[in-house]
Amino acid sequence: MKARGLILYPMILLVLGSGCVTRVERGRGTVIVAGEQKQWHDVMLTFEGPWLDEAGRTNPFLDYRLDVTFTKDDRQYVVPGYYAADGNAGQTGATGGNRWRAHFLPPEPGTWTYFAAFRSGPDVALDSSVPAPHVIAAQELAAAAEKKPHRRRAAGQQALGMIKTGTIAIAPTDKTGRDFRAQGLLQYIGERYLRFAHTGTHFLKGGADSPENFLAYADFDQTFDSAELTRSGEAAGAKFIHRYRPHVEDWQPGDPTWRNGKGKGIIGALNYLASKSMNSVYFLTYNIDGGDGQDVWPWSRPDQRLRYDCSKLDQWEIVFAHMDRLGLALHLVTQETENDQGLDGGALGRQRKLYYRELIARFAHHPALIWNLGEENTNTDEQRKAFARYIRDLDPYDHPIVCHTYPGQYDQVYSPLLGHASFEGPSLQTTDTHRQTMKWLDLSAQAGRPWFVCLDELGPSHIGVKPDNDDPSHDEPRIRHLWGNLMAGGAGVEWYFGFSFPHNDLNCENWRTRDHMWDLTRYALVFFRDHLPFSKMTHHDGLTSASKDYCFAYPGEVYAIYLPDGEPTDLDLGSSTDTFLIRWFNPRAGGPLQIGTVASAAGPGKVALGQPQEDTDRDWVALVKRCEQ
Repeated sequence: MKARGLILYPMILLVLGSGCVTRVERGRGTVIVAGEQKQWHDVMLTFEGPWLDEAGRTNPFLDYRLDVTFTKDDRQYVVPGYYAADGNAGQTGATGGNRWRAHFLPPEPGTWTYFAAFRSGPDVALDSSVPAPHVIAAQELAAAAEKKPHRRRAAGQQALGMIKTGTIAIAPTDKTGRDFRAQGLLQYIGERYLRFAHTGTHFLKGGADSPENFLAYADFDQTFDSAELTRSGEAAGAKFIHRYRPHVEDWQPGDPTWRNGKGKGIIGALNYLASKSMNSVYFLTYNIDGGDGQDVWPWSRPDQRLRYDCSKLDQWEIVFAHMDRLGLALHLVTQETENDQGLDGGALGRQRKLYYRELIARFAHHPALIWNLGEENTNTDEQRKAFARYIRDLDPYDHPIVCHTYPGQYDQVYSPLLGHASFEGPSLQTTDTHRQTMKWLDLSAQAGRPWFVCLDELGPSHIGVKPDNDDPSHDEPRIRHLWGNLMAGGAGVEWYFGFSFPHNDLNCENWRTRDHMWDLTRYALVFFRDHLPFSKMTHHDGLTSASKDYCFAYPGEVYAIYLPDGEPTDLDLGSSTDTFLIRWFNPRAGGPLQIGTVASAAGPGKVALGQPQEDTDRDWVALVKRCEQ
């Protein structure tokens, strides 16, 4: 939690009860507690407050502020709230109302106490000196115990009343499998891999980087292509908006929709991606102000920066909640190179602070979420650090923060961030995946804060991953990028589609165009999860004799050797005299491990691994594992 100094703003008092709906004892109306009141589920508190409108004279986003503190034992979370129009805007399309909302992601079962404070005043939403609700409550209780009069603001301004508390009973989660509500919060824990708080399992990413304008979807309110002229360069082409019609057939009865059946295309697309065992989606939340697509924004109009579209953002939330259930992480990219100077001229000013606050208030409760400071980012080092600190201070769950940059600018962007307390890793764009992954893993470890390093855009930028029809085997992305990242100790990949082939980075309507690439990704992730203690392993390319292979090892226990073209190799077992089993895995087809020409070998020193029984000129993975004594 982030306790703040005292500044007294006019307040509406919100007193919360333990049931689903309770009467507010002081202030306006009732509070509704909705959602399954269980660990790692979205517990949603909706309050009745002043009646306002997105476009009204008073700005409900900037000049009002809701904060809710949740406490249990020594755990405390200060959760920012937001203006929710009529409380059901995703279904009604409302722009006005008197509902205000906060989301809580309970990290453990039991009884949680919560305090809510609602303030008004010019730019109060951006005021970092505003105290958290529990701080004001403690001060009020202390004042009452000493029988001191209530504190007041300056003459003529409203008095600050007391904040009362309530409780909510949280049950254990009842979810299983891929559902992130079964796995818990995805956390950075000072290691090379993110880890789920509930299950303790480490996260290896495999998913979609394209289309980057995933949220440019026709069924979202006020969503359209705002480009006035025919595009040029990478974004060349006529106006376009996503409909995902090929994926409507993937929507299932019981899946969510909004506004009389809208949303089946995008929900079906996510169903398909999850059916391929992928677990992450990369998407922009802002690409106007010169961005490639010019079709994604959270504001009420594309020329507005301080007022938000409540119904559109509620519809985004419907999609994101479905992603939680499917086990698809939100890789939320806040800007791109074409518009990273668009808010406050690139600085951390009113527009950008409010933008981050709205994103955090509305979406930080999702268990698996990664904040990306920008694609191919060109902000200054000090700006990036300021953005990261601001997000970290406001996000109650400390979701990981990364940044994407151009090839050739890695040192310029990433070196100053080594060891920074509010930054967890690079989002790589590269043609040199294996070496760049090793480099930033090693440098971050030396700086005392190991990063998780992912490949999020393979080069060259105009090609990316081609459709299956154009590249059925996907040899280069599989060998150089997928296995190149994982065998270096990287945390996984998201696939970018370039702009020279059908269903590209801006106009992809059908993820089935890369069906085989998803399969190849799944084979790699399954191998790592089923056969390797990968969180204990590091890159050890020097232990083998082949010239192009990758070696990933927990020396003395287990070794994985990836041979891109089947070149035979020796493995140095060091001083170990134990016997090691040798098995082979086919990264092109997956399946069970196979016995090759050499079934086992014993140290010490170098041993020959032999070869697989077939396709010896193709890529294979040798698994060398110490026999149990």
